[in-house]
Amino acid sequence: MNKNTLSLIFAAILLAAMNMTAAASEEEGLEPSGVNLRDMASLQHGAKLFVNYCLGCHSANFMRYNRLAEDLGMSKELVMQNLVFSDAKIGDTMSIAMDPAQSKQWFGKTPPDLSLIGRSRGPDWLFAYLKGFYKDDKGRWNNTMLPNAAMPNVLWQLQGIQTPVYREDTDEAGYKHRVIDHFETVTPAQESPEAFEETARDLAAFLYYLSEPAKVKRKDVGVWVLLYLVLFALLAYLLKAEYWRDVH
Repeated sequence: MNKNTLSLIFAAILLAAMNMTAAASEEEGLEPSGVNLRDMASLQHGAKLFVNYCLGCHSANFMRYNRLAEDLGMSKELVMQNLVFSDAKIGDTMSIAMDPAQSKQWFGKTPPDLSLIGRSRGPDWLFAYLKGFYKDDKGRWNNTMLPNAAMPNVLWQLQGIQTPVYREDTDEAGYKHRVIDHFETVTPAQESPEAFEETARDLAAFLYYLSEPAKVKRKDVGVWVLLYLVLFALLAYLLKAEYWRDVH
């Protein structure tokens, strides 16, 4: 095996790793969210949205406020002033006071902890989910990504209330059925469609960060590990060639 072959092998490994996430999103047919875990402003805005609109019902028990401050480039004082609205301390987890049994009685289902939702669903799914709420024909909240979702659109004031406009489609078996063609906004929204896209993207980015806070650092370390392996393989090959030169 010569040096060119080794270089091609490791280049292929790197390329495959970079394309895994994009390929998964394309297979699901999801719109790319554009989430960037290195965008601190986006993550900070997402954290603000999370504590204002989500943390009342959904906990994030795997995340501590001091870790949040460190990762998002904020001081502990800033986090306590802007992201903590309870008697929690800086070292506490992002838990909620709501009793699970009571929440199940009120909502029909206990709101899940969102610590790992980003890893389970992915940022593109979360982005589509946050944009996909609408009021159905019976006046109930529904969602394009999760039909009959057991939660309302907590961002409805920012997005406005959407109602679906249907069209008739014929499936492969020849049966006709209604499908959603597009949405109409029937109440005034506090944000423009473009601004709400940014809002949904920032919240999806924060939820994705929550699921694996060390993801960016892990990838950075991974690049150096792969480079080390490439260098080690090259040195090992040269050493082998030197040892076996006299034998041949």
